[in-house]
Parts: sequence; structure tokens; C-alpha cells
Amino acid sequence: MASPQGSFVTVGDVRTHYHDVGAGPPVVLLHGSGPGVSAWENWGRVIPRLADTHRVIAPDMAGFGLTEGPAGQPLDIKLWVAQLTELLDALDVGPAVLVGNSFGGGLSLATTFRDPSRVRGLVLMGTPFGRFEQTAALHQGTEYTPSLENMRAILGRFPHDPAIVTDEMVRTRYEMSLRHPDNAALRALMPEKPTDGQPVIVRGAPFERLATLTQPTLVLHGREDIVIPMEVAVDAARHIPDSELHLFGRCGHWVQLERPEAFVLLVRDFLARRFPADAPA
Repeated sequence: MASPQGSFVTVGDVRTHYHDVGAGPPVVLLHGSGPGVSAWENWGRVIPRLADTHRVIAPDMAGFGLTEGPAGQPLDIKLWVAQLTELLDALDVGPAVLVGNSFGGGLSLATTFRDPSRVRGLVLMGTPFGRFEQTAALHQGTEYTPSLENMRAILGRFPHDPAIVTDEMVRTRYEMSLRHPDNAALRALMPEKPTDGQPVIVRGAPFERLATLTQPTLVLHGREDIVIPMEVAVDAARHIPDSELHLFGRCGHWVQLERPEAFVLLVRDFLARRFPADAPA
């Protein structure tokens, strides 16, 4: 499905592309960080379903999709948190449920830690938590150079069943990657390689900080995820006080793409149970 044109608004120094559909309590969908990713590529299959009952906002973060990085400023988590919070202010979005895929999960947590009053709840998928050794699949994206062949090879690592990677998906993400040929946003997220030959360690949200969360949290993860190991999610769920954990068998890093129906049902059920006042009359 080709990415439709959304809207643009300038927040700070970032002209931000976003989708804003539906009506009701706000749910913000935050994409991952692979080459050629965009909000629509991550969420296009589920946005219409969630928008039946909620206002759904899905932005392209700086350096991804149709949102360029600000000139002369480094891409880092502080910039992305500021961009997100200023976008929500510009769209007059009050406290929201943040739904984050991989990098989007990390951004959801960073935003929550910065200003908990903005966040009613969290849905975190394939999110890096704690400390773990960088996987080959996670590192592979940093070495991407734009071509259809290279894009197909990258995308084939994300799902358990690579058959979901269609020619259209490869073409769309390849064309989007041409907007950011230096892959700067993804490179900014990756840890530096130690000079002493030790393994590269990825540092997600520390477990001690997860223990301070008060928001209801749904943790979703694919059992066969070779990008972010399943054990990371299990350990995180043990530390988040008000958390639920769902593991998908025969599923990789793309829960919302590999199991879209189950994803929508789980998220809708979570929202209905934890925020019953939001339910339609």
C-alpha cells in the first residue's frame, strides 16, 4: 500500500509530516528506525481500524519518512522528544496513549520519563530495554546503501516469514530511503563499536527507570524476533509495575505487520479495559 500524503506542521526547526485521523481519545503511533521507514509504512494497515474509536496521530520523526532533519542540529533522543511534545502541543493533543514500535518504543519511554503527565498509557513493541548485545540484524541497517536488492535483504530480517515482504514494500521503502541516503537517523541511534574488540552493547531504558512507571503498559514482542531478543521484553515486563506481556509465536520484529488483526484486538482490548471511560456510548 503506497504511503498517502498526510499533513505538515513546523515544530521548532522541524517541518514534520504526520497523519491525523479519527476522533476520540488520542493514540499516538511512533514508528521504528529501519531504512526507508515512515509512519505509514509501519502503521498503515492498522490506522483505519484504530481510528474507528480513537483519534490516531502518526508522525514521521526527524530524519525519517517525509520529515527532514533540522539543518545544523544533531539527531538524538532529546531532539525527537522535543519534536514529539511540540507536535502534540501544536495539534492540541492532551494526555495520550503512546504506541511505539522498536525505536518508537524507546521514544515513548523517553517522552514519558521527561513528562509523565503527557502519557496515559503505553504499548511497547519490539522495544530495546536494559542492556543487551547488539544483534547482527540490528546492526545490518546501519550498513545499508540504497538499492532495491539491499532493501530486500534488510527487510527480510524483520519478519519471521519473509513472504510478507512484497515487491511493493521493497520499492516504497527503497524510494523513501533515497530521501535520507546517509541513513543519519538510524546511525545516530546505534552505539559505537568498542575499540577493544568487545561486543557492542545496546542500551535501552534502564530497568530501574522502568520500575518508576505508573502508566498501564502493554508489552508486545515476537518470539522469533532476531532484531531485539524476546528475553529483553520478558525482563522489562517484570520491572514495569503495571504491565501486561503478550508474546507472539512464529512472529518476528513486526508485530503490527505480521499479526495486524491480533495487534488491533489486543490494543483495543487494552484501551477498553484500562480506560473504560473512553469507550464509545
